[in-house]
Amino acid sequence: MDPKPAPIDRVIVDAILSGGIRAGTRLGEQALATLFQVSRTSVREALIRLETRGILQVSPRRGWFVIEPSLEEAQEAFQARRAVEMGILHTAASTSSEVSEKLRDHIRQERDAIRSGDVGARSYLLGDFHVCMAEVCGHRILADILRDLTARTVLISALYQSTHDAEESCDEHEAITAAIAAEDLRRATALMIAHIGNVEAGLTKRIDYDPLLDLRQALRLPMGLPTQRGRSD
Repeated sequence: MDPKPAPIDRVIVDAILSGGIRAGTRLGEQALATLFQVSRTSVREALIRLETRGILQVSPRRGWFVIEPSLEEAQEAFQARRAVEMGILHTAASTSSEVSEKLRDHIRQERDAIRSGDVGARSYLLGDFHVCMAEVCGHRILADILRDLTARTVLISALYQSTHDAEESCDEHEAITAAIAAEDLRRATALMIAHIGNVEAGLTKRIDYDPLLDLRQALRLPMGLPTQRGRSD
């Protein structure tokens, strides 16, 4: 029996975590229906769920778009992550050797992605560490909430200059895991708060993206090519 495909909304969130979908990206219902080989109704239901969860926004005329968080919204997202992750570590159902080994295995994957230069896998794994931690500590419902919050902070990190690099994040994940393995949840919590604070503090000014950059690169046009003036449809 073939495995059941992942829900559309889960696939979209995972694509955000990997950096494959950026803030401000338009998601067309018909295009998604074609890609997933489902009805537009199924796609619309998934997009409505993502809007409810704060990942997408909809405009009556322009359709569905991935959110573009402001700096103030970014701060709120990081505050929410701190509250959720502190709660997870304070009430961890288990800190067995199996828990710490699963987290160490995740960190090994992070290191491999960093060494290989696989930006998508690196982005996904660094964000997914927090979801993995929630799951192995026995908080599956909070893991789903944390996946959405982490996706929002990934969007934020892509919008703003960041001085906190992947190696630093991975090192901090390793320190948190070591504290969990030692059953020192107070230290693990303190390290997690510091880690989230470091990522947040690393965000500086908003990056100004050229909306034509991806198209220009796809068409292999030179950066200085002038745009023809005249009628626009």
